Amino acid sequence: MFFITFRLAGSLPAEAVERLREDREKELRNVENVAQDKILSYKIHKRYFAKFDELLDGKTQGPMCLDDDRIAKVVAEALHYWDGKRYLLLCYCIMPNHVHLAIDVGQLSKLSFGQFNDVSQFNNLSYVLSQILHSIKRHTAREANKILQRSGAFWQHESYDHVVRDGDELERIVAYMLNNPEKAGLVKAWRQWKWTYIYREMFGEEFDN
Repeated sequence: MFFITFRLAGSLPAEAVERLREDREKELRNVENVAQDKILSYKIHKRYFAKFDELLDGKTQGPMCLDDDRIAKVVAEALHYWDGKRYLLLCYCIMPNHVHLAIDVGQLSKLSFGQFNDVSQFNNLSYVLSQILHSIKRHTAREANKILQRSGAFWQHESYDHVVRDGDELERIVAYMLNNPEKAGLVKAWRQWKWTYIYREMFGEEFDN
C-alpha cells in the first residue's frame, strides 16, 4: 500500500522545498545507522511531509486549478479509472493545489502490466508506482490544459510517496486525508468536501460517524 501526494507545478517556491529537504537530510545524517534505526528514520520523513503539506495547505497564492470543479472531476475520474485494473483505490482527497492518494497495488499491478515478459519487473514496486503516476498525471495534465486553454507543465514533476506499513498506519493516513480540507479551513466538516473518496468496504463504519 502507498500513500502518495502530488501537487500542481509552481505550487510551492523551489527554495522553500529545498530548505525542507536540506533540513531532512541533515537530520538523517545525524542518525548513525538509518538502515537499522528505521523508526527514527520514519519519524524524520514524517515530520518532513507534515511541514511540506502544511506549506501547501497554507498557500493563498500560486496555482489553485484543482479548485475548479471541472479540473477536479478530471482528476477524480482518472483515479477511479484504474481502480480494479492497476490498483485498489483506498482513499483520495483532491485539494486546491495538491492531491492525496492511498492505493493498494497488490496483485493488480502485475495483471495490469501483463504485456511485459520479464516478471522480475514486478518485484520493483517503485517501477510499478512510477508507471501508475505517470499515466494519471499525463492524462489529467492534458485534459486540464485543454479546459484551461493553456499549455505547459501542469503537475510538479516529483511527488511524495510512502509505503504504508500496516493497517493501523493506513487508518491514520485515511483520517488525515479526510480531515485535510477541514484542517485547511475549507469546510467545517470533512463530509462537506466534495472531492474525497473512501473505500468503505475496507473501512466499514469507522468513518461513517
